[in-house]
Amino acid sequence: MSNAPDTVAALLADAAARIGGDSPRLDAELLLEAVLDRNPTWFRTWPEHEVAPADAARFRTLVERRVAGHPVAHLLGHRGFWTLTLEVSDRTLIPRPDTECLVEATLALPLPEQARVLDLGTGTGAIALALASEKPDWSVSATDAVEDAVALARRNAERLGLSVQVHRSHWFRNLTAAGFDLIISNPPYIAESDHHLDEGDVRFEPASALVAGADGLDDIREIAATAPDWLQPGGWLLVEHGYDQGAAVRDLFLAAGFSEVETGRDYGDNDRYTLGRIGKGECNADG
Repeated sequence: MSNAPDTVAALLADAAARIGGDSPRLDAELLLEAVLDRNPTWFRTWPEHEVAPADAARFRTLVERRVAGHPVAHLLGHRGFWTLTLEVSDRTLIPRPDTECLVEATLALPLPEQARVLDLGTGTGAIALALASEKPDWSVSATDAVEDAVALARRNAERLGLSVQVHRSHWFRNLTAAGFDLIISNPPYIAESDHHLDEGDVRFEPASALVAGADGLDDIREIAATAPDWLQPGGWLLVEHGYDQGAAVRDLFLAAGFSEVETGRDYGDNDRYTLGRIGKGECNADG
């Protein structure tokens, strides 16, 4: 057995080789950052720095959990989204970079200066908090059916000093006040038979945040059909969906009476969200 010291370079190289996957070096660096409270620039400046045995042991424990498939966000307890750092847990969906496209699309909409916004199925609070951080004059509310998610979103809002009201509700069922200018959601949209549920990070995320019936559209059907009752005339609905669901979601929006219906793409140029307006404009099914 080698008695060579545990240097930054050696630990990262060994960890990256063990982790594999799409971003093994980045995963390894994120885990070592958490252990040493250093950043990648420091790692590159001091690759031969010897890591204390206790820290090396902690790092290897995290690496073993990553090798077993645990998401890096769960191992760290946080994930970056937009300009924010959010606490995460295994009771909610981990915020994805492509969901930031929904924030960008929202900020481009012709909404009132003091818009009333509702984020359905908020999870960590990612979308609601990102919007509140950009538009402090907006009144932003959020819901989730899972009490642990409600508590998590509230903690993130308090820690970030952002004014978002978080309520427990399965979609609209426990809400009382309507008249929103925007309803936005990243609902479950994976089909229950999808093989991706047995792969990667999603194995460690709650099925309730991922799966929506045989075709993955059960929750979007409910949201699209019900949202018009909760929107101001001229208000918008915007939902995230799967890369192959754009046409089906546009059909659901049109059937519910939405106009100006469009599908937007994510950073990988895949269909990722659809939006529509109630009570104004001409019907348009282009994506």
